Amino acid sequence: MTAEPGVSSAAADDGPVLPPPPFDPELAAALDLTPEALPPGFPPEAIPEVRASMLLPPPTDDHLRRGGAFEVEERTVPGPAGAPEVSLLICRPAPASAPLPAVYHTHGGGMIVGNNRMGVDEMLDLAEELGLVVVSVEYRLAPEHPHPAPVEDCYAGLVWTAGQAKELGADPERIVVAGSSAGGGLTAALALLARDRGGPALFGQMLLCPMLDDRNDSYSARQMAGHGAWDRTANATGWGALLGDTRGGPDVSPYAAPARANDLSGLPPAFIDVGSAETFRDEDVAYATGIWQAGGVAELHVWPGGFHGFDGFAPQARLSQEARTARARWLRRLLRA
Repeated sequence: MTAEPGVSSAAADDGPVLPPPPFDPELAAALDLTPEALPPGFPPEAIPEVRASMLLPPPTDDHLRRGGAFEVEERTVPGPAGAPEVSLLICRPAPASAPLPAVYHTHGGGMIVGNNRMGVDEMLDLAEELGLVVVSVEYRLAPEHPHPAPVEDCYAGLVWTAGQAKELGADPERIVVAGSSAGGGLTAALALLARDRGGPALFGQMLLCPMLDDRNDSYSARQMAGHGAWDRTANATGWGALLGDTRGGPDVSPYAAPARANDLSGLPPAFIDVGSAETFRDEDVAYATGIWQAGGVAELHVWPGGFHGFDGFAPQARLSQEARTARARWLRRLLRA
């Protein structure tokens, strides 16, 4: 699969850039409370500091069990050929009398930080409401492990999950891949890989503010520079960690940066959402457009005044609640179709 020209949100990197859309007032107030905890951008040399600042205690098994609603275990499964094994966090509703749909979750963190417990709480919210098995994958991080290590780890875990679905109490014909930010980009890449490698068959893909385009030159990337969370500078750091000197060049694989794909046909139904006031806005809208133009199915939400990852940062905000409700409604419709 070639990478050119892809579904680009690129704009010429010249000319005037107008002020960005305003943040939702409730989200802006939350963002202002901790300006030092969520800097919009950082250079590559700050990666260790960023990792340390985000080193929060991961949710414990007891927390994830939710008072007995889930059985929780962590398994080590075969990784890519010649690579280390992959750790999967598995959360199953208890008890479950029939195979349930499954969500295969890929965590965010800009390709440089995170683990398989990061962001899994929202997946468990969906699982508790809809009756789902959740499998969350731990992948190797950049820059220590550049492309293709992260996506190949995720794919290896997906192959194992599909192959062992019945043992996990999951329906192998109803696996939805899901992820946020860098995890959203990896999720989109998994859908491309599964299509091009002949499986596993996927029932849907949930791309939440996905990180899709290494070129980092869309209008929204330039418009949001220095604003909100994860701006153009941070984005260059993340993509540079993953791709090194090839970032932005002509030979980047669509399995690294899905916006490089020149064929978005034959993909599972997609849910894509993004904030109007964030770096990824235009590339995410372009990706949904590319799916439609290829004859595919996609539901797109652009949340007015949302910055990157707003619902995780301010989950009680009205806009965050609306965004999470829309995701649950889409997933319910998909699974009951």
